[in-house]
Amino acid sequence: MADETLDLIKNLIQTCKDGETGYVHAAGVATDPQLKAYFSEQSLERARFGQELRAEAERLGDKPEASGTVSAVLHRVWFETKATIGLGDQSILNSVEQGEDRAKKDYETALSSQLPDDLRAIIQRQADSVIKAHNYVRDMRDGQARPGEKVA
Repeated sequence: MADETLDLIKNLIQTCKDGETGYVHAAGVATDPQLKAYFSEQSLERARFGQELRAEAERLGDKPEASGTVSAVLHRVWFETKATIGLGDQSILNSVEQGEDRAKKDYETALSSQLPDDLRAIIQRQADSVIKAHNYVRDMRDGQARPGEKVA
């Protein structure tokens, strides 16, 4: 159980690192200042989530690395390429939303596992935030929200 829990935490740490760096890159290529600010905020939040999860892993006796996945690197290169060739903020929102789809799945997988109650509470709180960010980015992409609008 402890090994499975650690593996789960390590996977979420990677997910957070992917989100952190993905949002930094999105902020760097977005043209709308409010989108840039939102992406920067989300990057910082994912960094905090990763730190929180690393602390939990250390409490369980492990010291995980804070690296992202190869697929996330490829995803960032793809959306930077799209931005470079002029597909704009809409294209960036599409790419960010795809990344958030993956993060949602990773958190859903974690929450469907057997977890100690204290760890489950942390992961649930983080998952709720990931879902809100996903929905906000999706709504921005679909034109149902405006940059700078607060996430409900």
